[in-house]
Amino acid sequence: MKIAVLLGGSSPERMVSIASGKGVVNALRELGHDVVAIDPALGTEQIKEQELFAQAVGANPPSQEFLDRLSPRNYLTTIDSRLLDGVDLAFVILHGKWGEDGMIQSLLELRSIPYTGSGIMASAIAMDKVMSKKLFLHHGTPTAKWYDYRVNSSSRSALVKKAVAEIGYPNVVKPNDQGSSVAITIVKNESELDSALDEAEKFSETVLVEQFIDGAELTVGILGDEPLPVIEIRPHGGFYDYHHKYTKGMTDYLVPAPIEKSLATKLQEISLETFRSLGCRGFGRVDFRVGGDGTPYCLEVNTIPGMTETSLVPKAAAAAGISFRELVSKIVELSLKSR
Repeated sequence: MKIAVLLGGSSPERMVSIASGKGVVNALRELGHDVVAIDPALGTEQIKEQELFAQAVGANPPSQEFLDRLSPRNYLTTIDSRLLDGVDLAFVILHGKWGEDGMIQSLLELRSIPYTGSGIMASAIAMDKVMSKKLFLHHGTPTAKWYDYRVNSSSRSALVKKAVAEIGYPNVVKPNDQGSSVAITIVKNESELDSALDEAEKFSETVLVEQFIDGAELTVGILGDEPLPVIEIRPHGGFYDYHHKYTKGMTDYLVPAPIEKSLATKLQEISLETFRSLGCRGFGRVDFRVGGDGTPYCLEVNTIPGMTETSLVPKAAAAAGISFRELVSKIVELSLKSR
């Protein structure tokens, strides 16, 4: 089968996507597929694969100045070009905006090219943290209290004042539609609040001020209709930010998580229900924090989770006896079945 692996992109998660894509490309070739790596942010001026994969994930995301040189308009050119002629399947491993939010999925559907992962609407909803939270509440899934506001809105001061009065400190400030913990800040006091809001505003038109849940950080991968073993995430100091996610040795991953079996089962059940309620399919990941009283609070659903050597879904799959190559093969199989 001819498979195009779509990777890179123009979001702050570009380098993570390239690292994910490299692993996927290698696995697909080991499985005997004809594979081409394509970076839609480059349009028809693609670079050599060796040069593309030489771009490593750093301790921080790429600068905005660098990303501004990558035009999202190139996505249109790429998908409409002959680069995808004869492709049987697009393996989408683009993280963040333009790749995980339904945009690239829309373009692929216009060209009638099957692709991995969730569809247009589910991708868009899962990427939108505010909309996801509203659906969590609708389906009875516990989630942390939050307030949100539009950037450049005259209501920022009033909304933030109301949020802090209700949820207090510490709280979490985050952009509405970014992943990999980009521009997320745990705000401990009033003096840190404005700078955290300013940073989040650089990456999204909507910003959340969210209740901080003091407790264990846990995640559940989904593969088809099956939840994978629960992972507990323990960063070394600070919190599970971009630096801790993509720097070796900065975080411990305990899988299966050292928690009561009843809690693990509950997390798996909630994860699968939440994944389905958003209309997701194929594979993904559902993130939680568990409060001191044992209540699991759903943070978000990831429709294109990382596939790097430090990524969570491959770790959970390995704990279930599924190798990385088998995981990639299963994702391909699920994608073809769903269309």
